[in-house]
Amino acid sequence: MGFVSVLSYAQQLVARKVQPGHVVIDGTAGNGHDTIHLAKLAGRTGHVYAFDIQEQALASTRQNLSAHQGLSDRVTLLQASHSEMSLHIPSKWHQQVQAVMFNFGFLPGSNQQIVTLTETSIAALEDAFSLLKKGGILTAVLYPGHAGGDEEAHAIEKWATALSSSVAQVLSYRMINSQGNPPYLIAVEKRIASSRDD
Repeated sequence: MGFVSVLSYAQQLVARKVQPGHVVIDGTAGNGHDTIHLAKLAGRTGHVYAFDIQEQALASTRQNLSAHQGLSDRVTLLQASHSEMSLHIPSKWHQQVQAVMFNFGFLPGSNQQIVTLTETSIAALEDAFSLLKKGGILTAVLYPGHAGGDEEAHAIEKWATALSSSVAQVLSYRMINSQGNPPYLIAVEKRIASSRDD
């Protein structure tokens, strides 16, 4: 049996952290696969906030959610930049979010000219990390194979590497002998406490 894909491993890491009742975020809704995964984990008493700037992505996510009875009720879809998460997440959930998932790059099956940008991606990661509670997890799947992807992946890896070990644990998961520029995963677990953390 082979190793799991970076997408599957990101979902496995999040599944170890998220329980019913948790508030979680999909920072790049795309076609809704992580949104659905998060909604199942958060259960009826939890909630998912899913962000994407493209209406096409939100429409696809909405359609895929509708195939799973009851999941749509636990999800708020937001057509907004992931770099502005904290403006859209109710303040009562600031520093109480259990998980944030990102898939940087472009929407599969769409115009590949519309891609995530390094500047807003770094801003989104910083915002997401500030929203996490102690013990919360952030996952970022990086795609260096498209135009601008190498720069973005390098910047995100640099951002994660610069986090102090007293503040966070950082993991990298990649296939190092694959052909081309395969995607890889950066995962961050928040270690610091705040006045609102459990």
